[in-house]
Amino acid sequence: MELRQLRYFVAVAQELHFGRAAERLHISGPALSQQIIALERDLGAQLFARDRRSVRLTEAGRSLLADARQILALADGARQRVRAAEVSPLRLGYVSWLPDGVQALVAPAVSLRIDDWVLPSHTQADRVAEGTLDLALAWIGAADAAAKGLTAHLIRAEPLPAVFPGASSAEPVPAARLTVLADADESAWSSWNRFALEFADDTGAKVVRIDDGGVTGEAFYAHVKRINAPVLASPKRHTAATPPGLGHRPVASPNPLWTWSLLHRADDERPGVGHVVESLRAYAHSRKWTVAPLDWWLPADDPHREALQR
Repeated sequence: MELRQLRYFVAVAQELHFGRAAERLHISGPALSQQIIALERDLGAQLFARDRRSVRLTEAGRSLLADARQILALADGARQRVRAAEVSPLRLGYVSWLPDGVQALVAPAVSLRIDDWVLPSHTQADRVAEGTLDLALAWIGAADAAAKGLTAHLIRAEPLPAVFPGASSAEPVPAARLTVLADADESAWSSWNRFALEFADDTGAKVVRIDDGGVTGEAFYAHVKRINAPVLASPKRHTAATPPGLGHRPVASPNPLWTWSLLHRADDERPGVGHVVESLRAYAHSRKWTVAPLDWWLPADDPHREALQR
């Protein structure tokens, strides 16, 4: 029993005339008759009583009609939902960094909508897990990704520089000479705090506790001036310009890397999601964003440690 045969059956049942039903279905009369006969043979029951003047539903035909209409309605609804899922834009969330022109990278195969809510990494990961986002560019640990049922694809390993009093220079600052800031607001800075505190523990960098959101922005620069020493910059993009008297230097021994993962639900096998993943991974490879320096550092639970070790 095929959906096509059920559609033919319902059309004949509504018209009670094979010629009009065939015209409505845009097929020939003999072809329609053959399909109805095949359906009757499959069901083992006669569905229509026919003679030269009329077509009538049999008792078996009346019994099938309600079920056939329900089956066809379910099939049509499923088809519409699948098509809507493919046509609807995929929602991409982020924290503070996106590749330039990311929407053009996946067009025209996929329509991508950048979510307006710029939220911390752990929040964006939660939103992907619960289905309010389809994808997100964020930082995540391997254990958290597994617990939330997420797959994490490496898109960028971003070296973090130091900001210090003085002129910018290419001369590296040893990690042990750095200060890292840890903010009391875990709702906003839990991912950064985990990263910064583990980095300090591994390298001997100094930790300064703050409670003013000064991991970024003007407050960050004020902390650098107050501490009067190199401070590790977070990956959060600064909206304030670097003030005069402060410069940037790379970090060495080791070089801390912040990994940006493209997150999606592990059981999300939609072709559109796969296209976004492959497109961004290919673009990241072309830009060498996933190539790490020789002397790199990642948290122990970073999901991309093995990829960078290759």
